[in-house]
Amino acid sequence: MTKAVTDASFEADVINADKPVLVDFWAQWCGPCRMIAPALEELDAEMANVDIVKVDIDENPEAPGRYGVMSIPTMILFKGGKPVAMQVGAKPKGELKNWLEGALA
Repeated sequence: MTKAVTDASFEADVINADKPVLVDFWAQWCGPCRMIAPALEELDAEMANVDIVKVDIDENPEAPGRYGVMSIPTMILFKGGKPVAMQVGAKPKGELKNWLEGALA
């Protein structure tokens, strides 16, 4: 299961991580967020070169506010503590994987 990150743990889990981190900003009530969750779980298991974590925007408003998250699902890839790529909206697993591999390259 992908790790849940909070505003309190964001710096340790994402900014100071020793490898790239894909942050999935989501909410319990968001249908498209729940739709892509299984694909993100699978990618997290398949891709050893990136960690995939989730931030519940209702419980943790600080991080999405800091990174300009306007709609969900929004996924932001962090490398070396900096946001380097953003994907907004639900996409099929194959498209998410292609986007992520391109952003990691």
